[in-house]
Amino acid sequence: MVEIRRATNLDFDEIWPILHDAFSKGDTYSFLPDTSKEEGFHIWMEIPLATYVAIKNQQIVGTYFIKPNQPGLGSHICNAGYVINSKFRGEGIGRALCEHSLQEAVKFGFKGMQYNFVVSTNRVAVKLWEKCGFNIVGTLQNAFNYKDKGFVDVYVMYQWLGR
Repeated sequence: MVEIRRATNLDFDEIWPILHDAFSKGDTYSFLPDTSKEEGFHIWMEIPLATYVAIKNQQIVGTYFIKPNQPGLGSHICNAGYVINSKFRGEGIGRALCEHSLQEAVKFGFKGMQYNFVVSTNRVAVKLWEKCGFNIVGTLQNAFNYKDKGFVDVYVMYQWLGR
């Protein structure tokens, strides 16, 4: 079982290795592979409206953030980003984080959630987001410069949450 709670700044020392591992691979996130810990803190802890962690056996095994996708007249739609410790993939943590984020989005008053930049070659994530109710609403051709494969497509995925 995994516990999900709001992250604090003190959690970042455990969050950073998970982020660093994901960013440095250059295959799922647009952040530079050499993103510094300070930049990572700003991206993951300061910019978002809220950041959460997944805890299993008293260890942080995943994290996500939630924030408005756009300012002003687009601020009723949120954006979220997720990273799971690679040692714990396939254990349902990503799904738990996504489901939690959808609940939190509604609590914050958001009417929809949009993923702006889902790398098309990240098939596990694409299938998971679809299972969680997201649809591919657009394809950005060659928008991601994959570290090993060169330019690949990116999907925009969306789910309306409004009632």
